[in-house]
Amino acid sequence: MSAEAVPVDASGRRQPLPEGALVVALGLVIGGIATYAFFRVGTLTLGGDEEFAPIAALWFAMFALAPGFFLPLEQELSRALAHRTAVGEGGKPVVAKVLVLMSVIVAVVVAVLLITSPVVTSGYFDGSWVMFAALVAAFAVYAPVFLARGICSGTGRFGSFAFIVGSEGILRILGCLALGWIGITAVGPFAFVVALSPLVAVGVIGVRGSLATEDGPPAAWREVTQNFGWLLIGTVCAAALVNAGPVAANLLADADEAALVSRFGYGVLLARVPLFMFQAIQATLLPRLARLAARREYDDFRSGFRLLAIVVGSIGAIGTVGAFWVGPWILELVYEAELSGRTLAMLALSSAIYMLALATSQAVIALEAHAQVAIGWVLGVVGFVIGTWVSSDEIFRRIEIGLVASSAVSLAWFLGALRHRLRTVT
Repeated sequence: MSAEAVPVDASGRRQPLPEGALVVALGLVIGGIATYAFFRVGTLTLGGDEEFAPIAALWFAMFALAPGFFLPLEQELSRALAHRTAVGEGGKPVVAKVLVLMSVIVAVVVAVLLITSPVVTSGYFDGSWVMFAALVAAFAVYAPVFLARGICSGTGRFGSFAFIVGSEGILRILGCLALGWIGITAVGPFAFVVALSPLVAVGVIGVRGSLATEDGPPAAWREVTQNFGWLLIGTVCAAALVNAGPVAANLLADADEAALVSRFGYGVLLARVPLFMFQAIQATLLPRLARLAARREYDDFRSGFRLLAIVVGSIGAIGTVGAFWVGPWILELVYEAELSGRTLAMLALSSAIYMLALATSQAVIALEAHAQVAIGWVLGVVGFVIGTWVSSDEIFRRIEIGLVASSAVSLAWFLGALRHRLRTVT
């Protein structure tokens, strides 16, 4: 199926959703539920919030780093493989090019981490070199994970893609339970269970042959690096922002506030429920915008984006109100943790604005204005730093304000860029 084609069923009728969207959404749902369960199981297994705090810090740092660097390559690999499949060409040369790029990124980022290891270890992991080693291992592990995701999505193997995203949290839960069952309570083994678990799913689908690609014409670098630099900058900053709250809390908190930081992390997870739901929407509506832009059907593009904005905004508004009214009760019920409704509402509001910014940025990308997206996310990072720095002396409040400010700055930039781009192309 070409990038511009609309999915049809066996009778030739148009399908309302892109191919594979439902199975991918199911994988995301399973993975999301497993993530929430992992935090609860890990806390109980290790004996409390304070003991689990290093694992929570590792988790948020891991997802601030890996998706930012590897998601652009997954997307470029998926796009290139889908194009080659549509024209009847094998994709193995493309995979080889992306593998080289991923290896270079791993080497560079790991080298930077090692150079800065004394600062990272003392400032973020409270001097724990075991946790730092787990972070390095986790980053390296996610290279083959995102490579596998790109191959599966680009070749239409959506069941295998869903298996990767859905099994990750489940494997971590099973690993933690196994460690607890044999009586291990040291945090180090748990950290490496978190870091290495995603490799299991890659190995399983590899054995099943889901990562196989056919030989084809040689791949030029431009085939897998279209706008890669701008995409890399944008995704690194966007991933940093979505995990900035817990990372900043861990950096700003005193040594005796580990349990407090863990509770804040639980609050961030709860506030992300609307953002998690958005991933399923993103898998269905946003690809349509790209097709409409490719066909230059800009009136339908505008109406499609308005629908997307209404849906995302509504989910965000419901999530914010729900976080204020019932969030503290849910947090107490699920994690036995206490945070105020104001804190949870601010976290949910920042997630809602971030969702709108993310949706708008994807519309801008569909109009091939990748540089504007990179600039918008960079400005968001600047907004977070300034908002967190000057807004308050209270640790949670300053982070909450920084998160809202960063998402609002990015959203404002993307809306301006989208409006300008639509005027230019029409």
